[in-house]
Amino acid sequence: MGAKGFFRSLTERSQSAAPDAGADLPKNVILPGDTAARLGLLEDFEKAGFGWLWASDPEGRLIYISESSAQSTGREPVEMLGKHLTELFETDPDNPDERSERPFKFQLSARSRIVDLVVRFALGKSKHEAKQTWWSFSAQPILDGSGSFKGYRGLAKDITAEYERKLMDSRLAEFDSLTGLANRHRMSKRLDQLVTAHVSTQRSLAVMMLDLDRFKQVNDTLGHQAGDELLKQVADRLHHVVLDRGEIGRLGGDEFQIILPDMDDRGALGELADKIIQMLSQPYPIGGERATIGASVGIAIAPYDGIDREDLVHSADLALYVSKNSGRGQFRFYTADLKDRAEERRILMEDLREALAKDALDLHYQPVVRLEDNMVIGFEALMRWEHPERGSVSPALFIPIAEESNLIIELGKWALHRACRDAAQMPKSITISVNVSALQFTDPQFPETVSDAITLSGLDPERLELELTESVFMGDSETVDLTFKALKELGVKLALDDFGTGYSSLSYLRSAPFDKLKVDKSFVDTCTQKDLNSAKIIAAIIGLSNALGMSVVVEGVAAFDQLEVVKDMGARFIQGWIYSKALEIDRVNERLASGEFRIEPDGPDHYRSDRRTVFRRIGIIHEDHRYAGVLRDISRTGARVEGLLGVPIGTQIVLDLGSGQLAVCTVSRSREAMIGVEFETPLVSDGAGGLCTRHRISPYALAAAGMPLEALPAGNYSMQLIKRDEASRSKPQFVEVKTPGA
Repeated sequence: MGAKGFFRSLTERSQSAAPDAGADLPKNVILPGDTAARLGLLEDFEKAGFGWLWASDPEGRLIYISESSAQSTGREPVEMLGKHLTELFETDPDNPDERSERPFKFQLSARSRIVDLVVRFALGKSKHEAKQTWWSFSAQPILDGSGSFKGYRGLAKDITAEYERKLMDSRLAEFDSLTGLANRHRMSKRLDQLVTAHVSTQRSLAVMMLDLDRFKQVNDTLGHQAGDELLKQVADRLHHVVLDRGEIGRLGGDEFQIILPDMDDRGALGELADKIIQMLSQPYPIGGERATIGASVGIAIAPYDGIDREDLVHSADLALYVSKNSGRGQFRFYTADLKDRAEERRILMEDLREALAKDALDLHYQPVVRLEDNMVIGFEALMRWEHPERGSVSPALFIPIAEESNLIIELGKWALHRACRDAAQMPKSITISVNVSALQFTDPQFPETVSDAITLSGLDPERLELELTESVFMGDSETVDLTFKALKELGVKLALDDFGTGYSSLSYLRSAPFDKLKVDKSFVDTCTQKDLNSAKIIAAIIGLSNALGMSVVVEGVAAFDQLEVVKDMGARFIQGWIYSKALEIDRVNERLASGEFRIEPDGPDHYRSDRRTVFRRIGIIHEDHRYAGVLRDISRTGARVEGLLGVPIGTQIVLDLGSGQLAVCTVSRSREAMIGVEFETPLVSDGAGGLCTRHRISPYALAAAGMPLEALPAGNYSMQLIKRDEASRSKPQFVEVKTPGA
């Protein structure tokens, strides 16, 4: 149907105009009553291509469109007629003009005037043609004499070229031209929108700040083009890890940000951060070279760590700062005491430097045992520091501090010389293993340090084993290869520690001359759990080592159920507390002097997650009462708490660990004022060697639930939220006991 046929009925009523109207006007003037001339004018307009006329019925179906529209859509009008307008067109969510956030369907249902609404033709030109076209829609709702809606009559035009230019300009303004990721401007705007929406609806929102480690080294050694190529590959890897869980942006340089809506599970966030770090730490092929970097991550969660963009980003930035200064290649959650931790680490670094200068450090030796006869065949040297004021300081704390200042090179040199000297006094059948950090390994003087330690001690080089982790491969590939070659020429053994925790271990085995693999303790910890594949992974690693002609040591065996599993998987050499903790050198020499050093396994029947000794105040909540208690030790699955008398086994309680961390648990042991509890949901790593609950309870929710004010985290609370009905409270069932020193 042409324009004449369709619009004739709309113009017939104008034919009653007076016959002498316009008698004095030129003959070519078209009068309102001249229907034929008016319809001809409409057809001339359609053919000129300035736009297309269209009309819909009251239900929103297209009942007319100019024939010339086929030039833009690739579809004949007959293919479009009868279809609902929302089948044919849709509002574009990427519209840079942002005239309206309301969908096209809503605009039509409002039955109001439409002016220059940008819509996207939804059908495409054909099944195989992906090219899109955009139209500008204007329309007037048509009402009959009784006011009933009869449909739309309107005008449309193809604005694809103009619109694509706007899209390109918008993309250049909001997206990083190198990686295609959102830029700082877009991420800030997006985070503002999401924080406002999520906080107002009491939903959570996580932000990860991510910084690449050793990126400057790639730029300096391989050039800026290589650095640009690496950044593109980083963006691709981030997309593969994050998928549709969040939005990724490059803020500039080697700094990235990830926004994760509706995420507050610190277990899931920690796993994602770990996966990102592992993925970004794998080698990058660049122009025939191999570049390796690392990554550090800081995490903050709204509303706990900030309720606006500035606070949330600041919290994540501070967590990132601590992560980078804790040895890099790690993640950290924001906590209120991060500033205090940074100062504490600075003081501890100075104390460590002084301890090294005064030879106040020590090495302890953990036996490696042959399973078939329980004979000790070697030792791993482990560094120990007894601080004059703090007592024993964990290597997990002071080793990363040493790496921050390159003090680790001096520490490593000291450990090598001490271990070789001690091992030279042991039987020749005993090997000694020494851990080597990535920074120490990449030191140009490292092979010379090893050579000096061997020569001065008189130790047979074959008795010295250097334990390396995959992080050594993050240095320059040529330097790494030369160092491996120099070490093998010295005759020392090389072991790949923590095997199985990275993503590219097999490629390392292919390119590096390792003599031994060490199965990471994390697999042993979970090898007895039927729902995990840890036992199968252990078996696979043992099988792989046998095929490659390498020996393998299974680390961290602490209980008989674990021992039986790894034995069934084919393990021959074991290292773990079921045989012995690390021993002082005097104790080692005493046992060796007695003849054969054989250790019978001794430990619990079943493995229980490591408990960490602590001493801090917490809350113990039972029914509607909160008692004060002291946390004595804690693990992923349970804790030991002091402070209540008369608590029966099986009692359900909640531990208030602070900052909204509530752990639901059941009393499993009770003796006098000490109780043991098992958590309903296991705790997760906090990224700093500690433990935390997966979720936190909003302080407002705590207040609304009637928690006593002293139980709430610091903050401002509306008094109407706090339900205090003392009359309805039950009497406390347990006796609170004051704990000395608490």
